[in-house]
Amino acid sequence: MNCPDCGNERTRVIDTETSADGTSVRRRRECQRCSFRFTSYERPEWDSLQVKKRDGSIESFDFEKLRAGIERAVEKRHVPEEDVTNLVEEVESDLQSRETRIVSSSLVGDLVSERLRELDQVAYIRFVSVYKAFSEPEEFLRELDAVLDSKLDASSSIDSTDKSDTS
Repeated sequence: MNCPDCGNERTRVIDTETSADGTSVRRRRECQRCSFRFTSYERPEWDSLQVKKRDGSIESFDFEKLRAGIERAVEKRHVPEEDVTNLVEEVESDLQSRETRIVSSSLVGDLVSERLRELDQVAYIRFVSVYKAFSEPEEFLRELDAVLDSKLDASSSIDSTDKSDTS
């Protein structure tokens, strides 16, 4: 810690005190050259997002890791690179806007799933089959049925709208 008065690098800690809430440390320091005394504060840095995995471990949010997972899901699909970038940025932005710096991996997976379902349904199925770790073919089939049902519902509502427009 440099002295704010003379810029000397050699300072010593005279007193250390933890804040009442335990979130910061206050240190009284003295410059060894000019004897100027000053106070510094230490707080944890939470600039980056942290992801809590299913096993309880915590790791830094990795934009490229998320992108790689999405790219695997959209592989050989006609999904523009720009759409993948936008999806990853939307998920990251959504996570950053939350009040907590530690988010669960299941929240990340849910946010990606939501957006992938709108973007490309085959990519969505690929993603959730890995994300939800389907262990039985029936689980895969249930998810596929849900996608097909929503697609049929959407097409039937479009058909009924078209018919009402022509009447």
